[in-house]
Amino acid sequence: GAARLEKLARRPGEPRSFQAVLPPELWIHLAVVACGNRLEETLVMLKSAVLFSHRKIQFHIFTEDSLKPEFDKQLRQWPDSYTKKFEHRIYPITFSVGNPQEWKKLFKPCAAQRLFLPVILKDVDSLLYVDTDVLFLRPVDDIWKLLRLFNSTQLAAMAPEHEIPKIGWYSRFARHPFYGSAGVNSGVMLMNLTRIRSTQFKNSMIPTGLAWEDMLYPLYQKYKNAITWGDQDLLNIIFYFNPECLYVFPCQWNYRPDHCMYGSNCREAEHEGVSVLHGNRGVYHDDKQPTFRALYEAIRDFPFQDNLFQSMYYPLQLKFLETVHTLCGRIPQVFLKQIEKTMKRAYEKHVIIHVGPNQMH
Repeated sequence: GAARLEKLARRPGEPRSFQAVLPPELWIHLAVVACGNRLEETLVMLKSAVLFSHRKIQFHIFTEDSLKPEFDKQLRQWPDSYTKKFEHRIYPITFSVGNPQEWKKLFKPCAAQRLFLPVILKDVDSLLYVDTDVLFLRPVDDIWKLLRLFNSTQLAAMAPEHEIPKIGWYSRFARHPFYGSAGVNSGVMLMNLTRIRSTQFKNSMIPTGLAWEDMLYPLYQKYKNAITWGDQDLLNIIFYFNPECLYVFPCQWNYRPDHCMYGSNCREAEHEGVSVLHGNRGVYHDDKQPTFRALYEAIRDFPFQDNLFQSMYYPLQLKFLETVHTLCGRIPQVFLKQIEKTMKRAYEKHVIIHVGPNQMH
């Protein structure tokens, strides 16, 4: 539908300007919650989204009052060729039910905010939520398309927490119910908010269903002494009781150090390459996983207007040579495959559309 609309809106002979003509209902909606020292990390994540995306993105940034001016200032300083690809809204941290101070202390500062997105973003139909330590290595459009794969009962999508249950955290240590055999990781989460708002969820508290907002605080009160990973644990409990509501996407869409630091255990990434990188455990900022850090720094330091091959891809290849002594560094093709595909597509589009196929040498 988006492509047809774009074609109709373009005058004959006018070059494609995909995001310029897309009506707001066809934009991608991307949400992130950033508190404490997560400003730079969040901006690098947003930069990775804009670098490779095709469709226009609406950023929903939830943050503390002290960080709002800096987010606004930094995003407005990006070059026009990129700022036209997105709009951003900045929201305060708010919790509609229960004790706000309790929610704020749950796991990392403000992380529980993601549980309230269906309640706050009442006018948004679907949403991609990501943690601040996520990087897109291919267009956001591609993970957004997974929404189309939902069946009639599915209303959210996440990747497994682990590929091998016997060495996974939930299967070994969890003291509460969790989804499937190894749990799910909520760092990358697609949500059909319209469906979430209209569903009555089965639960362990009352025999009848509960609406999403009505379920959150009683669920937290019941399990607060058993959960370790905060809001992610609560989501696992919800989908344990409502497994038909969850679509599970493969690990290439939420690739973490666990997928390579004990040996490669994400088959989809081996075949397709990493699509979305999730540098949890602070690996972008220490020396434990230099492959993850190299990717983060390459995107952070990339000058917007430079050539992607020269200023990102080639330096990355050189940096990866320094990481071959690590288990993750032994499989550089896993990290580079999607970036390479994305850059080739961008280059071909630029050459064929802007230079013209008859002028190529």
